Amino acid sequence: MVSQEKRIGVVALAIHDRQARAASVNSIISQYADLVVGRMGVPYRERGLSIIALLVDGNTDALGAMTGKLGNIPGVKVRSVLLTAAGRELSPKEDS
Repeated sequence: MVSQEKRIGVVALAIHDRQARAASVNSIISQYADLVVGRMGVPYRERGLSIIALLVDGNTDALGAMTGKLGNIPGVKVRSVLLTAAGRELSPKEDS
């Protein structure tokens, strides 16, 4: 049985030729908007890159589908780090 436990993580994208790739990247991120908690984009002109960091919260199947689609765009490199809850510290707080 595949675990559907939600994970919190960061997905980093390095994008060459932002103008040519922006529509495809943004379309995929929009398709998975329910996974995205926050987004930061920075042009790294010295290296000719645009960097996007996505803070995500979702199960590994959905996160893998999103990162797989993003990674299939030519000129886009994707890496992700997912955290597993150790106990309850990553779980939503319950009202007392």
